Amino acid sequence: MSRTTHCEEHDAIVIGAGISGLYQLYRLRELGLRVRVFEAGSDVGGTWYWNRYPGARFDSESYSYGFSFSGELLQEWEWSEHFSPQPETLRYVNFVADKFDLRRDIRFGTRIVRASWDEAALAWEVEAEDGHCARARWLITAVGPLSVPQLPGIEGMADFRGPSFHTSDWPREPLELAGRRVGVIGTGATAVQLIPVVAETAGHLTVFQRSPNWCAPLHNAPIDAGTQARIKAGYDAIFARCRASHGGFIHDADRRKAMEVSAEEREAFYEKLYGEPGFGIWMGNFRDTFVDEAANRTISDFMARKIRERVRDPETAEKLVPKDHGFGTRRVPMETGYYETYNRDNVRLVDLNEAPIERITPDGVLTSGGEHPLDILVYATGFDAVTGGFDRIDIRGRHGQSLKEKWADGPKTLLGIQISGFPNMFTLVGPHNASSFCNIPRCSEQNVEWVADCIRHMRERGVNRMEASEAAEAEWTEHVHESASRMLYTKVDSWFMGVNPNRADKSRRIFLLYGAGAPLYREKCEASAANGYEGFELA
Repeated sequence: MSRTTHCEEHDAIVIGAGISGLYQLYRLRELGLRVRVFEAGSDVGGTWYWNRYPGARFDSESYSYGFSFSGELLQEWEWSEHFSPQPETLRYVNFVADKFDLRRDIRFGTRIVRASWDEAALAWEVEAEDGHCARARWLITAVGPLSVPQLPGIEGMADFRGPSFHTSDWPREPLELAGRRVGVIGTGATAVQLIPVVAETAGHLTVFQRSPNWCAPLHNAPIDAGTQARIKAGYDAIFARCRASHGGFIHDADRRKAMEVSAEEREAFYEKLYGEPGFGIWMGNFRDTFVDEAANRTISDFMARKIRERVRDPETAEKLVPKDHGFGTRRVPMETGYYETYNRDNVRLVDLNEAPIERITPDGVLTSGGEHPLDILVYATGFDAVTGGFDRIDIRGRHGQSLKEKWADGPKTLLGIQISGFPNMFTLVGPHNASSFCNIPRCSEQNVEWVADCIRHMRERGVNRMEASEAAEAEWTEHVHESASRMLYTKVDSWFMGVNPNRADKSRRIFLLYGAGAPLYREKCEASAANGYEGFELA
């Protein structure tokens, strides 16, 4: 890489052209700013650009996911399914980029590898992998919470002779699966979408599972003309409902406690949720489901019974029932025929707790129980969540301080949107931000609008520099951890807790999200702004 001698000059730089980055560009343009967005991909879309594996789709209702800022856009676009598939979602993001002429301010094929703060110039300078350089007063990261693929460190991965790839790198050209022996390593949310689709076509599918997850039925369906009309007429109510809910979804917790009702009522309620579309069984359950172990056990037992009912072979069913965590204490994968897939003659489940993988061979996967011959190998092994997108950029703040080093023991932020020592840098959908534990577009719109209002405030008052104070940052970080401490998901190993099998320190468990809910988060952001951006130092 050779560094360019000239740096582009802008008012603001945005890293990432996904849902959040595009909306931030739109809002900053309204302020009359010169904005440049840098995107590693060849087009817009973020997660919907990269993740093209078979079966990829929304697990939040389509009409609750799209942008809400333009009434005209809401009326023009029509979702074809209640839970949109990836190709349609990518078409939607392209439609938005075209409608608002967003591409003219985006430099594609540009991966930012360095960003440094120049205190004398009160500006950020960023450098791309190809040596391209740009400077701006404000730096906004829109790198996404699940954007850095995580591959397992299995011996021999480079030796496999057939196609092998992470799900986020699914080949752009058609991949012939018919009659092929396919292996999928992993059974998280991505794998749960992928596996049933691959099983329908592949000659044989081998699923390598380390840790089963609690999966709930998606119940997707086409949107008919009558429903389409009701959606378009009801967007205000839909977005108001999302705004009032804990996670930005149309689902919110039942105000009752699980043990306040009879066993018969509880069972009927669970059956009702299990038969309804979407995240209701996770987000719309009894209010103590994720804070009280006894309450959680009732829904976990219910879900275990459902798995045993749907999987014909009792031994296989038991392997698919999680034993190390309760329902909903990890991210819940939404499925369509996932459990029935294991009833197929061409599908085999390999429990890696019984027979661990020893290595990848040129012809397949060798476990302690023997070799599994494969033609295609897919790694559905997840992402370096939340902080991964920051870690792969060398971000340097005041006095050359490294963000990666500052966060070595876990993130420290103020409102999940700024960091002490890193002036004029805003982190959309970053750690300790409600957007990273939310129906992302609903919460990221709040992030984007808050940042745009903040920059407007600075410009109107001649303020050139804004930075989270150390004291306010420490107070917010303590609030994040304290508010999550009673939640059962902090007792479980998952990406919520920053558990990453590829991280050098595998024992580190730090809550990365904001668990007190989107309404409280929004209230705290609004209070800071109303009090002259309390907690931030403006100069």
